[in-house]
Amino acid sequence: MDEHTDSTTKGNAEPLLSVRDLKAEFRQGKEVVHAVRGVSFDIGPGESLGLVGESGSGKSVTAMSILQLLPYPEASHPGGSIVFRGQELIGAPEKTMRAIRGDRIAMVFQEPMTSMNPLFTIGKQISEVLLYHKNMDKDAARGRTLELLRLVGLPDPEQRINSFPHQLSGGQLQRAMIAMALANEPDILIADEPTTALDVTIQAQILELIKDLQRRFGMALLWITHDLSVVRKMADRICVMSDGEIVEHGSAEDIFLRAKHPYTQRLLASEPKGKPVKASADAPVIMSTNDVKVWFPIKVGLLRRTRGYVRAVDGISVTVQQGHTVGVVGESGSGKTTLGRALLRLLSSEGSIRFEDSEIHDLTVEEMRPLRREMQIVFQDPFGSLSPRMTVARIVGEGLRINNVGATNAEREEMVVQALSEVGIDPDGRNRYPHEFSGGQRQRIAIARAMVLKPRFMVLDEPTSALDRSVQAQIVDLLRDLQERHKLAYMFISHDLKVVRALSDSVVVMKDGKVVEAGPADDVFDDPKEEYTQALLKAAFDLEAVDTAAVST
Repeated sequence: MDEHTDSTTKGNAEPLLSVRDLKAEFRQGKEVVHAVRGVSFDIGPGESLGLVGESGSGKSVTAMSILQLLPYPEASHPGGSIVFRGQELIGAPEKTMRAIRGDRIAMVFQEPMTSMNPLFTIGKQISEVLLYHKNMDKDAARGRTLELLRLVGLPDPEQRINSFPHQLSGGQLQRAMIAMALANEPDILIADEPTTALDVTIQAQILELIKDLQRRFGMALLWITHDLSVVRKMADRICVMSDGEIVEHGSAEDIFLRAKHPYTQRLLASEPKGKPVKASADAPVIMSTNDVKVWFPIKVGLLRRTRGYVRAVDGISVTVQQGHTVGVVGESGSGKTTLGRALLRLLSSEGSIRFEDSEIHDLTVEEMRPLRREMQIVFQDPFGSLSPRMTVARIVGEGLRINNVGATNAEREEMVVQALSEVGIDPDGRNRYPHEFSGGQRQRIAIARAMVLKPRFMVLDEPTSALDRSVQAQIVDLLRDLQERHKLAYMFISHDLKVVRALSDSVVVMKDGKVVEAGPADDVFDDPKEEYTQALLKAAFDLEAVDTAAVST
């Protein structure tokens, strides 16, 4: 038996899915990328297998190969076999694959907003699966859809069935995606990073939901992730992938407590560490707010009359000093990002906003322009915030041109080179495009774009949430280094409490647009006073505790 398939299924049960020596490659002109290099594993009935590795390790390509969803003919399988219930899937006719996809093997993707059709309601998209595979009539499909939405815990399913994807929160949308995947009670559920972009409390709920549904339906589960704390909770066995190969495999206990391969050991040890940069307690105040409010009107009817308001930020006061970091935490919809954008005057607001000694709340767009270079923002998704049509040199240098910084093109080019070097990007690659860089490199480029203008204050909006743990640790170290070197003031917005603790000297906890708790980071993390804060910390550190135990062992 292949070395990667020893004891791969529960007992002696025949595997539902058997992958043998799978190879996958992509061709771009004469260039060939070997994404998967001889991967083998089995999944038995009711079993959970975790496929773990950093971005680019080949785990998602492996999953997409099972359902034959790669972009053929650019992608190909020069070797290997994927057998499901005796049926060879590689090279299977499209008619065969359509019968299997969404019926016997279903998949839940990382970002449901991009995998669901924005033009159709949730109900229509789930019903479509039932109409195609079960030949139900529309009334029966609607009834089954409501039953599924109740099963996955979506609130008010009778109303939500008519909602479009953009009208649901991230957690609600992921529940709807799970309902769609379970519509035909599949034999295998493939979950590809389904909780990466979710808050810790929502993540915990989704994990418990999937475990409960797995037990209820007797499904096998292939869990693909870079989050080791999640896979420890979800998987019976784990395969660790690096550079397209499985470098280590075994039971979850063996992998976490007795990892042998250096790559696995490095993954287990990779997490944001260290403490916030020490800054003077009497450092000057860079940014402050007093009773800031951002309310969005709710308009209804043909005449679009205002019938109420969404109080996204509802009377918040916060102060950020030079060289200090204020961490802002809370669930999706708590108002974290809205607060950060209001501080930068990217959203209209009420209340006082001061930058150093100047009141900026009432400044016009033109009056704000000279201050723009002093305050910058780094977004969550660098791939979405970096123009795919511009080279890295143009992206980083754009702010210099807009703000008339630098007397000549050569001088601006030198500033770009310096900014890229400072964030750890080789300046020789500045004429390449964003898609030619990894996720961590793209985030460094986004940071360089902000740093090239020498700002005093930066809003960091979930800048590490979409990154692998090892890359997260590198970005946290980079941000600390830049802060210490330039005495930057940060507002760090995140749902990842471990990252917040590594960077922030004070923390603001938000819920429904209000501050429920605030204070020094050590006080908030070690002795939270409010139930909401306690619940956030419990959800986060219950997951992370298994990793800490594994690493210390």
